[in-house]
Amino acid sequence: MANSKLTTYLILIICFCFTVPSTAKTSTLVQEIKQQSQVQDKEPFVGVNLGTDVSDLLSATDLVSFLQVQKISHIRLYDANQDILKALAKTKIRVIISVPNNQLLAIGSSNTTAASWIDRYVVAYYPETLITGIAVGDEVLTTVPSSAPLLLPAIQSLYGALVAANLHTQIKVSTPHAASIILDTFPPSQAYFNQSLTSVMVPLLQFLSRTGSPLMMNLYPYYVFMENKGVVPLDNSLFKPLTPSKEMVDPNTLLHYTNVLDAMIDAAYVSMKNLNVTDVVVLVTESGWPSKGDSKEPYATKDNADTYNSNLIKHVLDRSGTPLHPEITSSVYIYELFNEDLRSPPVSEANWGLFYSNSTPVYLLHVSGSGTFLANDTTNQTFCIAMDGVDSKTLQTALDWACGPGRANCSEIQPGESCYQPNNVKNHASYAFDSYYQMEGKASGSCDFKGVAMITTTDPSHGSCVFPGRW
Repeated sequence: MANSKLTTYLILIICFCFTVPSTAKTSTLVQEIKQQSQVQDKEPFVGVNLGTDVSDLLSATDLVSFLQVQKISHIRLYDANQDILKALAKTKIRVIISVPNNQLLAIGSSNTTAASWIDRYVVAYYPETLITGIAVGDEVLTTVPSSAPLLLPAIQSLYGALVAANLHTQIKVSTPHAASIILDTFPPSQAYFNQSLTSVMVPLLQFLSRTGSPLMMNLYPYYVFMENKGVVPLDNSLFKPLTPSKEMVDPNTLLHYTNVLDAMIDAAYVSMKNLNVTDVVVLVTESGWPSKGDSKEPYATKDNADTYNSNLIKHVLDRSGTPLHPEITSSVYIYELFNEDLRSPPVSEANWGLFYSNSTPVYLLHVSGSGTFLANDTTNQTFCIAMDGVDSKTLQTALDWACGPGRANCSEIQPGESCYQPNNVKNHASYAFDSYYQMEGKASGSCDFKGVAMITTTDPSHGSCVFPGRW
């Protein structure tokens, strides 16, 4: 998962691939799809991960219907759930399937077992189900290092089985890595793979280069920020617009970095170059931001999660690449589709989802102008509320201005009215701020109030109290 991952996780992503039944008609179809796939694979996309520690998880059929409604076209599974693979048939949703870590021994030790796995989970469903990749294990080198010697043999055995089935050009084989396999990540020009992993990474990268497969990386700016507070600014982690003075500069290349994710991706490219591999593309198999945390994770909030994922989607679909490789934009899979309410503590572990298990959004993404991805697009619905942690006296001063000189409509926060409760300064200030913000047409600077207000896409309405931004 985001931090410590279970092998039973599903990640939703989608790609275009097909297998070859014997009829001439189907062969023609496969050729057409191959050509379409080659075109589509050149375009960066955003996929979504799905964890399974969810109470009342949707049935496979309902899950696929939900994906279609949300316009999610790329998914990755942490295993090869056959019910989901069957439900995905004829949907044009592209899927990466995975070999759980606990199956590495069997597959890495036996070509026959690998061939059987491919027959059971790939050939049986492809091309009706558009399987485009196989993720072999998950963060093996860091979570189960004892299995490291089995990783490449397992990958090679599965690839050999794909060759035998004539599917090796359509379906890529790789393995997702934790960001921690790369050391000294900033500046990116100084990054390198942990040298204790060289014996595995060199032949693995050579395999990826030879087969045209991606380097799969799980990259979380959230953890970079949490581990380097005071050094890495929050705005840089969230893809927020920066003034030139706040951009991170690599002193060796003089490249300017406006966000942490680009720096992490470029660190991977530099690390590969240090091992003489320059033709493997980075695929971000996981990235996201938690929407809730305990007192030790105060930056795990809905607004930060919304900001990160919304900006991430726009960043990928803008196709701007990275400072080191502006010609290459990595596709990204968001972690994750649903909050995993059955996860054990800390609190953040259960709160990485875009949706609750009942399919209602945890927060409303603002991704207008980024195509049809995710149907709950609410860019135009924004609210202005009081920031957390502001003292009551300062808030009262701002509230008095909003309801006085600011001429905000404060009638609903008077005693007996619908937004009077809860009767505290922060609640009343939030309503007044939003009234003023909406009255001003959401103009730039109209949600500031001397630094005590913030814009959010999370509707603060509650009970019978409806904030002006919803109207």
